[in-house]
Amino acid sequence: MSALLSLDHVSRRFSGLLALDDVSVSLKQGEIVGLIGPNGAGKTTFVNVISGVLKPTSGSVDFLGRSIGGLRPDLVARAGIARTFQIVQPFPRMTVRENVAAAALFAGSVPTRDEAGRDADAHLAFCGLTREADTPASSLTLAGRKRLELAKSLASKPKLLLLDEVNAGLNAAEIDDALRLISEIAGRGITVLLIEHLMKVVSQSCSRLLVLHQGRLIADGQTASVMQDQQVIEAYLGQRYARLKQESAI
Repeated sequence: MSALLSLDHVSRRFSGLLALDDVSVSLKQGEIVGLIGPNGAGKTTFVNVISGVLKPTSGSVDFLGRSIGGLRPDLVARAGIARTFQIVQPFPRMTVRENVAAAALFAGSVPTRDEAGRDADAHLAFCGLTREADTPASSLTLAGRKRLELAKSLASKPKLLLLDEVNAGLNAAEIDDALRLISEIAGRGITVLLIEHLMKVVSQSCSRLLVLHQGRLIADGQTASVMQDQQVIEAYLGQRYARLKQESAI
């Protein structure tokens, strides 16, 4: 199967700081891929380069066989790449339905407001927000706002969904619900790149894992294998994790 997204020798420099250093990676349709790394590893820069917020200093970014490196974020969204943000900021005075309908009109190529409203209702039902459709987005709980972010991103009809710490701040039951939604999204053929700090989430949901450290991609492989990699343990998981793994094997 050909790659949905390909980064080829991508670097991004901020003056003297090399935030991404010669990163090459590809994603295929329907994968759930985890992206981990310590703070400052380059994860947000990685996503910003893909989504058009930042231009790569060097290298190429191709999506569906088309070069998108340097395209504006709105054009990247219309091409089929959606993202959520770690800090959720819906339009607070608009209703939950209006938030999702706006995304459908903006990036989902929906021609009319009526059709956008129907699309919004379908995505809200999928994300469990039908009851809250006519309430102001500002009234939602954190878990509700996270679900709204998912509904908005799905309204843009993405082929690739970039989820930035979608589970941050949620309790165990809410995380389980979010993982179920992510699995169902991937079941629709949408590729998911999940930026995550919770290793339980990564191990349960991701078949493949990417690890960034100091801007470089130090691991790319099956999740279980990557989590046993000594370089990854030293760079991110830590020696305490290594000791626990050793003790559990005894």
